[in-house]
Amino acid sequence: MMNINDSSSALPSALDDRSPAAAKPADPRYAAKATEAAVKFEAFFISHMLRQMRSGTREMAGEDSVFKDPVNSDMLEMADNLVADKMAGQRAFGIADAILRQLLPAASAPVAAKNAVKTDNIAAPLNKSV
Repeated sequence: MMNINDSSSALPSALDDRSPAAAKPADPRYAAKATEAAVKFEAFFISHMLRQMRSGTREMAGEDSVFKDPVNSDMLEMADNLVADKMAGQRAFGIADAILRQLLPAASAPVAAKNAVKTDNIAAPLNKSV
C-alpha cells in the first residue's frame, strides 16, 4: 500500500522535483510554446464557460425575451471568444499559470514569487508536511 506522503517512487525521474532534469531551466522555445498552449487552453476554457452560461440564459429566458432571439447569436459567440482571449491573455483565471507550473517547474519559481498570494487564511495542503 502506498502512503500519500511517500513520493519517493511515485513519480518518474523526469517529473520528480529532486531529479537533475527538473533543476535545469526549460528550453526557451519549449517554454514559449508551452506558454502559448496554456494561454490558448485557458481561452478555450473561458470561452466554453461563457457559451454554457449564454445557453443557460437562453433556456431560462421567457418566450418574448431578447435573450431568446437567435438573430445575434453569431456575433455574441464571436464577442464571447474575444472576451475569452483577452481574459486568458491577462491570465485572469490562473489556469495557464497552473498548467505552466506543471510543465515548467524550474522556471515557475520566479513567476510564483512574483504573483505570490497572501496565504494567512488559507489552509495548508493535506499531502504536504507543514
